[in-house]
Amino acid sequence: MSFLAPHGEAIIEHLRPKGAEVILDIASGTGEPGFSMARLLSGGRVVLTDLSDGMLQVAKDKAAASGPTNVQFQVADACELPFEDDSFDAVSCRLGYMFFPDMQKAAEEMARVLKPGGRIATTVWGAPEKNFWITCMMQNIGKHIEVPRPPADSPGMFRCARAGVISELFAAAGLSSVSEREVPCTLSCGGAAGYWEMMTEVAAPFVAALSKADDATVQRIQADVIAAMDERHPTGAISASGTVIMGG
Repeated sequence: MSFLAPHGEAIIEHLRPKGAEVILDIASGTGEPGFSMARLLSGGRVVLTDLSDGMLQVAKDKAAASGPTNVQFQVADACELPFEDDSFDAVSCRLGYMFFPDMQKAAEEMARVLKPGGRIATTVWGAPEKNFWITCMMQNIGKHIEVPRPPADSPGMFRCARAGVISELFAAAGLSSVSEREVPCTLSCGGAAGYWEMMTEVAAPFVAALSKADDATVQRIQADVIAAMDERHPTGAISASGTVIMGG
């Protein structure tokens, strides 16, 4: 969560949640940055949405355990938001946009439910060369396993990595004063072995790819990943840099 924190902080800095505002958080996952925004409101609320009811259930449990109380939860498709026009003072989406089937439709839906003068902020992963924490796994898996190349513009981590993609989508949806900026982040773990363990436990695409390989192949991939990380971080402690693009 500390790795993802700068993304949420950038969104909050851009949206400046306050007072009785009503904010829509799309692809909320397990609750952040929706919960943090809710705590900044006085008389307002945050509506957290996600396509996965299971993810929202985790968020509900977290809210029940430690607050905040001014939040609502609703299963929703970003491309077909179940809300009236001009419903929200602000719209946020952290690291979900690049996975929407129709990104232009999602932008149009965000613009539709946003009140005149409202604000939108979204973060997406930046260029692969600026995110070694993920490309290290991708490149070394690709050495040993044939991974089908997805069709152009299909949902994926680096789908919005080109500078200007988010601005173009938002401008085409009728939004004005659109801008982008890079936000750095750092993935810290105890060492190369810790990095391997973490990525093979929480990164679903890698888990899926490795599940198709035999034990010997997985061991070769692991050795290559650890060697690459050791070369990049010879002191042992890993602080792998990453970059997201914040647009709004």
